[in-house]
Amino acid sequence: MQIGKEYLRIIIERFENVKSLGDAAINQLSEEDIHWTQNRESNSVAVIVKHLNGNMISRWTDFLISDGEKDNRNRDEEFLDASFSKSDVMNMWEKGWQVLIETLLNLEEEDLLKSIYIRGEKHLVLEAIERQMAHYAYHVGQIVFIGKQVKGSSWESLSIPKGNSEEYLKVMLEKHQGRCQ
Repeated sequence: MQIGKEYLRIIIERFENVKSLGDAAINQLSEEDIHWTQNRESNSVAVIVKHLNGNMISRWTDFLISDGEKDNRNRDEEFLDASFSKSDVMNMWEKGWQVLIETLLNLEEEDLLKSIYIRGEKHLVLEAIERQMAHYAYHVGQIVFIGKQVKGSSWESLSIPKGNSEEYLKVMLEKHQGRCQ
């Protein structure tokens, strides 16, 4: 087994899982919900998606050959709410993830130990990938949290519902029991 190829396979799967979690959360939200904020200091789902889009396009475009903070990116503008429709938000969401996944699919095992730069700071490719995974998972967690706040009791759980841990474990063990024998 080549560990670099296996790592790339796993990290692509992990990014896709994080995206799927965000997809499921955003799909539960209305046009109005995506612009909800707790207070003036909070970001709406629309703003978080706009920020993720800007970050992903900046970081993953020309990933191996140019600084991950592109000159044409206006990070501060990403945090200003605009009256985007849910359709616009979803288009930004999909575009950012598309750039990320296409870049990862084109990486080779030997690329993982190359150096790239983000805001002039040197990172191994492997390190930059992990940095972005943590960043995107953080923001998708915010999207899920906002969704739960906005939807309240109508929120459809995206993981094991409260009080169902034992039942879930039983189903998973039964599902995987055949594989272990």
